[in-house]
Amino acid sequence: MSSKPRGDKQPSEETPDSLSEDWRRVLAHRLRSHPDATGLDELIRRYTDCGIGPKQVHQVLTDGGDGLYQAATSGEPHWADQFGGPLGAALLAAEVSTLASHLNSRASGVRSVAVEALLEDYSAITVAAELGVSRQKVYDIGRNGLRGPHIQHVPWRQP
Repeated sequence: MSSKPRGDKQPSEETPDSLSEDWRRVLAHRLRSHPDATGLDELIRRYTDCGIGPKQVHQVLTDGGDGLYQAATSGEPHWADQFGGPLGAALLAAEVSTLASHLNSRASGVRSVAVEALLEDYSAITVAAELGVSRQKVYDIGRNGLRGPHIQHVPWRQP
């Protein structure tokens, strides 16, 4: 974003390198799909430019975006200020979406492994009836497998 009518915010004093371990922990769901941290430095720069640190990202992920949603629907004129402004709120909402996508992928993989195990003991017709899907869908589900890597724990249950 190049400019704002009320003036641009100055970039945060924090650099991505100084927060590397904290950022890696909070963005673990991104690192699983991009182990070489492709684009991670740029994402961290965007967050820090909005004044957002890893603790705030963790907080938003931990509540599943509830706070973001409540603020956005509050009708308050400056609801996004607490999230680093509209850009920060958009980045945080995208992070919730990215985590949700990762968790969906992980759950789909577990489903695939379970369906594959069911097919060892039951016919595709029986499995399809129990799952409420077509026989062909059962084969599609079972074929996908558990492709990872995936995070081991959701952010709100980190050990």
